Amino acid sequence: MSKGEVVLLDCWASPFCLRAKIALAEKGVEYEARAENLFGGKKVPVLLHDGKPLCESTIIVNYIDETWPSPPLLPSCAFERAKARFWSDFIDKKYATYGKARARSPAKNEFIEILKQLEGALGEKDFFGGDSFGFVDVIAIPLTCWFYAVEEFGGFKVENECPKFSAWMNKCMQRETVARILPDPEKVYEFVIMLRNMFGIE
Repeated sequence: MSKGEVVLLDCWASPFCLRAKIALAEKGVEYEARAENLFGGKKVPVLLHDGKPLCESTIIVNYIDETWPSPPLLPSCAFERAKARFWSDFIDKKYATYGKARARSPAKNEFIEILKQLEGALGEKDFFGGDSFGFVDVIAIPLTCWFYAVEEFGGFKVENECPKFSAWMNKCMQRETVARILPDPEKVYEFVIMLRNMFGIE
């Protein structure tokens, strides 16, 4: 499915770039990924659609959903759409902040508390929107490839603390559009160690 030239300015380890990649994959949109050197001060992701740039991953995912409407990521019901946007905003403000690989107390405890709140939003559903993978799942799942690093530095296991959230992660990873796009968590861990060494973080 094509609607003009699509280019994504990308960094392989950025969960925010991964959001755009998963959304594009869900829609079957072909695109060119251009790796950017983040140490040169460049911002990613940037989606270029026929040369027109868009920044901010959640806005990009929303744009992708509107531009290529099938299959939809957001629900058809206005109330459910509002709920999806609420939880996406919650994830951006809270979960992304504590999803950094320096999860030590009290940050570790706050990180686990955020996951427990997300477990509450999931309830007994397979995905945040119900039976089908959707907008909130696209926003949340890329951040989980950093969890191995968070666990290593924080000395805990997400599976033990938040089993429902862990089950949701496994369900998402069964999707081809997610499994082929998310990087190996151990490679992300090595990347984090490199960054910590580079910036002198103990």
